[in-house]
Amino acid sequence: NWCFPPGRKVQSSKLGPAPPRLLSEEEYRLQGEVETQKALAELRSVCQSPEFSAWTTVSRIQSPKRFADFVAGASHVTPNEVSAHEREFGLESLCIDEQLFEEDDDDDDEEEENVNYSFAG
Repeated sequence: NWCFPPGRKVQSSKLGPAPPRLLSEEEYRLQGEVETQKALAELRSVCQSPEFSAWTTVSRIQSPKRFADFVAGASHVTPNEVSAHEREFGLESLCIDEQLFEEDDDDDDEEEENVNYSFAG
């Protein structure tokens, strides 16, 4: 008892490691935003370094101007891409999904009512 602080639970080694705590939806969204911003900053930094071959990269991409704007600090997505994403994955799509699932549930109920339970005997 003297080697463990009071209130600390001792886990048996037979049980294995404790499962990781799952993130809430808000924590997941926030972590995604933070990690994306860090990765974009790192990408900008690499692209601005003297070792980076800008001409090789620019010759292989579809939108060199957009790439140059990104490296200079512009957003990595256009306003049109943001609105398309919101339409597909935002609150609008959640409402549509809910309506679809409600319709599916109603169809399932109707199918169950139309089942004939007669048995030949």
